[in-house]
Amino acid sequence: MKKVERESINFKLPKPLVEALRAKARELETTATDLVIRGLHHILSSTAEDADNGIEASVDTRLHELETQLTQVASRIESRVENGVDEELKQRFTHFEQKTEAIALRLAQVEGAISLLSQRSSTPQRRQSYQYHPPQLELQAYTGENLAKRLGIDAATLKRELHNQSSKDFERWCRSKDPSSVGWRFGDDGLFHPIK
Repeated sequence: MKKVERESINFKLPKPLVEALRAKARELETTATDLVIRGLHHILSSTAEDADNGIEASVDTRLHELETQLTQVASRIESRVENGVDEELKQRFTHFEQKTEAIALRLAQVEGAISLLSQRSSTPQRRQSYQYHPPQLELQAYTGENLAKRLGIDAATLKRELHNQSSKDFERWCRSKDPSSVGWRFGDDGLFHPIK
């Protein structure tokens, strides 16, 4: 395998994400850099050029291969259990299913963390060029304090902008600050409501 040349890049990440990344790296006995590389391969997918450079196949491909293998093993075990091979085998199969479900849950958590990392570290040009859009949750109304956190400002700035601008200008200003470019409007209930 060819040695892959690496370049150093600095990212500013939220502290909880950094702590989770380091904890996962310790748990898997690897480095945070290797986890980020694996995550980026997952998001960007491996190209033919990557294969020429000796970089591993994408995580998606490997996970699909593992899933196929596990499905084959599970079907073999299940047929033996159904044919009444023995009770111990039934218990092993149940234990195997539980572990598989736990692994699937952990993978979903890792994918969520990687997509968050991708969102925070990629430039708008990259977002457009790769067109990766994680599933969006329906936004609820926010208090002023929570909206200020979402927009990356303090509550006093939010209050000042609300009172100094028309509702349309405030909505545009919010869109420019919001990570998902959502506009916000102050309602009669004292909460800020998202505007699509």
